[in-house]
Amino acid sequence: MSSYDLCLASQSPRRRELLTQIGVRYKVVQVDVEEIRQPAESPIEYVQRLARDKSHAGFQVGDGLPTLGADTIVEYRGKVLEKPENKSDFMAMFQLLSGQCHQVHTAICITHNNAAQVKVNSTDVYFRPIEQVEIEEYWQTGEPKDKAGGYGIQGLGGIFVDRIVGSYSSVVGLPITETAILLKEFNVPIWQHES
Repeated sequence: MSSYDLCLASQSPRRRELLTQIGVRYKVVQVDVEEIRQPAESPIEYVQRLARDKSHAGFQVGDGLPTLGADTIVEYRGKVLEKPENKSDFMAMFQLLSGQCHQVHTAICITHNNAAQVKVNSTDVYFRPIEQVEIEEYWQTGEPKDKAGGYGIQGLGGIFVDRIVGSYSSVVGLPITETAILLKEFNVPIWQHES
């Protein structure tokens, strides 16, 4: 009998921490999914498709266990803000977000055999006004380079957040309420202690 109840199709250390927090016994499977938004795709459709694609790809290489895929995007006025390509991309992104509200959408999908379920959490994130020098200094930390929207709320970028309306864990990368609901639907236990 497997000592795991779930495969996680993600390399994100934040998603691993959140699954561990709710007591899920899981193993990580590596997947390679192309993350390119289709022209007619809304931000919500895009993040749902990515989560579904990751979950399906992970199930194909897993041990037949339910497989969780997830994706997080940042949206500002209909525009998806991906990971910054370079410093100038990041600077432009943060000038848009400064003093404004944006949305963070995290989609999760669990695939098992012929069944798949997707849930999305959308959270409003309000940034305080950010000075140009702060944007420059934050870039120099290296943190923005691998983050959707160019920041991590759980890291150094948290100082820019005035408030959120929604789920903190979703902004980090895994909405634990929605995740627990999906896990229950697929009979994946939570609150398990390590043996």
